[in-house]
Amino acid sequence: MKNSPVNEIKFSYGGQAVIEGVMMRGAHTAAIAVRDPDGNIAIHEQPLNATLYRGRISKTPFLRGIVGLWDALGLGTRALLWSADVALGKEEDVNFNGPLGWGTVAISLIFGIGLFFVLPSATASLLERILSLSDQSIVVNLIESLVRLGLLIGYIWLIGRIPDVKRLFGYHGAEHKTINAYEAGTELTPETVAKYPIEHPRCGTAFLLTVVIVSLLVFSLFGRPPFWLLILSRILLIPVVAGIAYEILRFTAKHMDNSLIRLIVMPNLALQHLTTRQPDLSMIEVAIVAFNRVLLSEQAQSNVVPSSTDIKEVVIGEVQ
Repeated sequence: MKNSPVNEIKFSYGGQAVIEGVMMRGAHTAAIAVRDPDGNIAIHEQPLNATLYRGRISKTPFLRGIVGLWDALGLGTRALLWSADVALGKEEDVNFNGPLGWGTVAISLIFGIGLFFVLPSATASLLERILSLSDQSIVVNLIESLVRLGLLIGYIWLIGRIPDVKRLFGYHGAEHKTINAYEAGTELTPETVAKYPIEHPRCGTAFLLTVVIVSLLVFSLFGRPPFWLLILSRILLIPVVAGIAYEILRFTAKHMDNSLIRLIVMPNLALQHLTTRQPDLSMIEVAIVAFNRVLLSEQAQSNVVPSSTDIKEVVIGEVQ
């Protein structure tokens, strides 16, 4: 079975890798497919909050970048918790809105802000004093962005050396290949999907790199205020930076047929090689099951490619 031709695709589907599986997200539903210890594929299907994902905020340029942040830090982080339970054979009727889920999101958010925003700002301020660069705010802001970029690449490279993370990155590759195959209008079978590229222009890794570049431009507008105000401004401007970065990513993804755009996004695609690995067919099968469940739930197709393994299903309440 083939999907709709490329020019008939009405929605930009997305997803992310989880422990031994993949989460795929549509406009109404998110589906997580995870390979359990017995080799079966367990599915969790989650209705998405209508206000957040289909309301005015999701259609308003720059504001809709907040949804992208929520995908990474909210829904995505809590999906990891469920996938870990399944992969370890501890599947339960999990509610993502519980204290553990929200606590994990909060810790992840604090860690991310501290590592990629507060630490680069503090490092640049220290170098500003050491090198007597108080009257060269543009240079100091450039140093801050280079530190931020170095931390991002270094962090991804470091965790990518962990065996379990390598498998996670394999599922990330399976997610990309599946969406690429769908957007090409081809048949969603493991053997066919495996032929498609491992990179995707809407990848979250590309989003992070775009955030680093945009942050340099936005933060430079405010110079180098006193340290406490500097840190506060960095934190408060995160939604602004994310909103601009999201619009840039959205624009470039829609115009990949333009040679100039392809040249511009080359660094984004290159960085994805740090967060993806070539998946095996069993990983791709899991990604296809998750994606087909989203398509089926949103009535985007009438048939689902059958899986060679049994599927268990868990459906719980709406994400708030």
